[in-house]
Amino acid sequence: MNDFAFYFREGLLHIADWKGYDHILFVAALCLPYLFREWKRVLIMVTAFTLGHSVTLALSVFERILVSSDWIEFLIPVTILVTAVENLLRNPADRQHSRWRYGLALVFGLVHGLGFSNYLKSMLGKSEQIVTELLAFNLGLEAGQLLIVALVLLSTFLFVQVMRTNRRDWLLFISGGIFSLSLVMALERIPF
Repeated sequence: MNDFAFYFREGLLHIADWKGYDHILFVAALCLPYLFREWKRVLIMVTAFTLGHSVTLALSVFERILVSSDWIEFLIPVTILVTAVENLLRNPADRQHSRWRYGLALVFGLVHGLGFSNYLKSMLGKSEQIVTELLAFNLGLEAGQLLIVALVLLSTFLFVQVMRTNRRDWLLFISGGIFSLSLVMALERIPF
């Protein structure tokens, strides 16, 4: 297996790893309020998240930014917690709300990129092909993220449109569960 394929696979496995379910919960919480027909909104939001985590992933790998891993591990569940609360309070018809959510995804992407970077830096060591490996890892993360987005949209479709579950009830139920899990994670990871 060449280096590009290896790092792509590692990025994919990192975001889709059930042991690191915090990233899965975040992407799920981010996409949960949307239906398939709202794919453009989801695309904009996921792109904002991608931009955020790509920037800090690169800056951290090239050692331009250094943040304590204890703080990063605490802030990741805080981003999930805030996104879940935002889901609980959201009005789907409010267009201003969508713009706010795009900005939130961008800022929270910055935090998640730092989390991804700790894992990637531990694998890279003194590699001389760092740019190629960084790109491959990031593309693998994106493939995993798109898989999660597809699963969330498919679940929402099945429950809301096929099984006729009230859309607001679906959002409240799943976001409430995500809120609970992320609250426990945040409390367990308080860095002081």
